[in-house]
Amino acid sequence: MALESVNPATGELRGSFAEQSAAQVKDCITKAYDAFCAWRQSGFSERSRLLMQAAHILVEDKKDLAKLMSTEMGKPVRQAEAEIDKCAMVCVHYAENAEKMLDAETIASDTGTHYIRFDPLGPILAVMPWNFPFWQVFRFAAPALMAGNVCLLKHSSNVPDCSRHISAIFRKAGFPEHVFSEMRIGSGLVEAVIDHPLIAAVTLTGSEQAGRKIAAQAGRNLKKVVLELGGSDPFIVLADAPLQTCLPTAVQARMINNGQSCIAAKRFIVETNILERFRSEFITAVEALKVGDPLEPGNDLGPLARTDLVDELERQVKESVRLGARVLTGGKRMSERSGFYFQPTVLGDVKPGMPAYEEEMFGPVAALISAEDAEDAVRIANDTPFGLGASIWTLDLPRAEKLAAGIDAGMVFINGLVRSDPRLPFGGIKQSGYGRELSHYGIKEFVNIKTVVIS
Repeated sequence: MALESVNPATGELRGSFAEQSAAQVKDCITKAYDAFCAWRQSGFSERSRLLMQAAHILVEDKKDLAKLMSTEMGKPVRQAEAEIDKCAMVCVHYAENAEKMLDAETIASDTGTHYIRFDPLGPILAVMPWNFPFWQVFRFAAPALMAGNVCLLKHSSNVPDCSRHISAIFRKAGFPEHVFSEMRIGSGLVEAVIDHPLIAAVTLTGSEQAGRKIAAQAGRNLKKVVLELGGSDPFIVLADAPLQTCLPTAVQARMINNGQSCIAAKRFIVETNILERFRSEFITAVEALKVGDPLEPGNDLGPLARTDLVDELERQVKESVRLGARVLTGGKRMSERSGFYFQPTVLGDVKPGMPAYEEEMFGPVAALISAEDAEDAVRIANDTPFGLGASIWTLDLPRAEKLAAGIDAGMVFINGLVRSDPRLPFGGIKQSGYGRELSHYGIKEFVNIKTVVIS
């Protein structure tokens, strides 16, 4: 069997990569554990030096790596370059701060010396997605490696070339062999990897369906797991919202990465007395977007990553329209183009029961939902199985903070774009998963929080 790399802008096969056998995977895990036994003894200064070197390589090779992303999964090349910059940033952040984050904590006591130390767990399996093929890997790997763990990457099957290049970056940076290992396998072998006794823990970024399977398998093995799953983020626009900044951010929030982001705004919940103006200006801005070859810097949107994703998005739009939604612009696959393109789309009159209201729509489709007032907007925002990110737009900041407290989400941004930042914990609740990445919370997900008492 082989993993195929297909250019989504043309539908052409870029190359194929042979899958590893079950025996090769077992050997990879064993070698990773052997590497861990030495790596855990390395000091923070050595880990930091190597991670800084990885950051340097990312910046140095940015244009080539961005082109690779654009041709393998369709990301607009400007956004791909920004993704590489962000990967370098997370490496630098943990290289500079991990030692302080993992300092032993002394507990005051009159009966002896009590302290808490943070020790690595071992080989961590990372099951990563295709939509941010470099960032998702580096935001896991940077803290995990600095904590003294080793990483085993099972990347999405449609980005094998990105996976190969990521592994090469760590080798080029000078990391010891098998401290970061790429496993070229399909989803069928993941269960056996989790079952392996030398795998210490698992992290997944993906769909809620994949999350249920991974969590169940990790649970049967009593292994720690962190899940970052889907989202249907609300973008709440109150009557006093600053539309001059709100509207362009709304378009960016929905259409970034061709609409294929877990933290993309998907449901635009707008107070009734401002809905008409917001809708009109939002549609105008969406219709001005340029769709085309992701390697052309002037294009705002490229193709979806796979043809089955276009099929699913088309189904969701058609079913929503059948149930009463209106297509305000777009609404169809771009069959006149080769590749996997879908028109930038805005749906109006979206109501409960429609896919556009109930499901995550992973593509350039925005759902407009009317709210009577701010409290109704929060109710609608929470009327979803997901709870990843949310944003609130209003000039009344004290009110916004009170509303934020009532929103069921792992992250709430007031008058800003929902985004990840190495300094801030990232993750969700409900069917958006559990556990946190990034910040000092993220680096402590895969450590043994060990109590030491000296009487």
